[in-house]
Amino acid sequence: MSTNQSSNKKLGKQTNAIHFGYDKDSQQTMSVPIYQTTAYAFDSSLQASNRFSLQELGNIYSRLTNPTCDVLEKRLSVLEGGAASIVTASGSAALFYAITNLAGSGDNVLVANKIYGGSTTLLFHTLKRFGIKAIEFDIDDLSTLESKIDSKTKAIFFETLSNPQIAVADIEALTSIAKKHKVITIADNTVATPILCNPFKHGVDVITHSLSKYISGQGSVLAGAVIEREGLNELIKDNPRYAHFNEPDSSYHGLVYTSVPLPNYTLRIRIALLRDIGATLSAFNAWLVIQGLETLALRIKKHSKNALKIAKFLASHPKVESVSYPALESDRYHALAKKYFYKSYSSGLVSFVYKGSEEETRKVVDSTSIFSIVVNIGDTKSLIVHPASTTHSQLSESELKEVGILPNLIRLSIGIEDFKDLKEDLEEALGK
Repeated sequence: MSTNQSSNKKLGKQTNAIHFGYDKDSQQTMSVPIYQTTAYAFDSSLQASNRFSLQELGNIYSRLTNPTCDVLEKRLSVLEGGAASIVTASGSAALFYAITNLAGSGDNVLVANKIYGGSTTLLFHTLKRFGIKAIEFDIDDLSTLESKIDSKTKAIFFETLSNPQIAVADIEALTSIAKKHKVITIADNTVATPILCNPFKHGVDVITHSLSKYISGQGSVLAGAVIEREGLNELIKDNPRYAHFNEPDSSYHGLVYTSVPLPNYTLRIRIALLRDIGATLSAFNAWLVIQGLETLALRIKKHSKNALKIAKFLASHPKVESVSYPALESDRYHALAKKYFYKSYSSGLVSFVYKGSEEETRKVVDSTSIFSIVVNIGDTKSLIVHPASTTHSQLSESELKEVGILPNLIRLSIGIEDFKDLKEDLEEALGK
């Protein structure tokens, strides 16, 4: 189980991403080992019993904990400045656990209108079958957010930097409303990453990630994470919104989570939800993410610099109607990017509206050679996609319009190739 070691917080993020959470094992291996095992041996039956009753912490079964995953969890915790984290088999699994850890049948969660299409489907359709109602709010106008909160509201979810609209949330304004009502806020920090944005510093309670994107960086692994802030136990304890944390859990011999001196939120995900549902990250996939994490700080700056240059190029192109990229001074979110993101770096996503029909827009997508038509983001390689017909195709025409996904919108995930080559590739595609 992974928690921070405060003495290491003095180190820089790049240093922690490379060194934190791993002391060379008995073989003195410099690379974190892949602990490819299903289960773990106990020294005695008493030790086994103590671990199952949480009187002693330690490995039991790899569905719950694994030493390779533990290193990754520790590094994510320290990079985000959190108390504890848990890694999962995908970003969707992370979001599912983050919400269902708080909400059940009859409850509701408030969801920003500008989020990833897969998250929209999960929250508004799949969780509906669990009896959990998702209620949309406008991330650009928080004036009605407070009126949507009621006694059944268990969480407020948003993305710090949304995909594909590239909207920046006013994190402090949002969390101040949530705190008045003692509602937990969950921020997806996938696109911004902990290198560019630190949601906990601005009042967020829980952070989710799709580690498949910028953090792993190589487009070869599925993984997710949930991280809780320091002090979240105090918000949960004796809070009637989260009675299930304060009452005995019959599936765990009457355990009361708030009585355990560990970060309660991720503890419950691990020993209840991960135990029963099992969307566990494999040791090998955790190892792959660790490799990517070591170069994240270098890559995300290159992504951001390339993306800004591409955004400026597109903004001046006669066949481009508009460009969304917060680092542009003309962008509607530029002030928020300056407030919340390191040096206003805005990661690698750029969206633009093409001056043409949907058919003509898709022809642009089909005409690139360096950019690959891929629905993933955060790869070292540059990617291009038409969101309305792919990532957000499950939305109705009116829903697409409402969240700003136009039929002539193109999303780019800018990689770390030479800018000159990327510009020429887009220039040629736009000219056809």
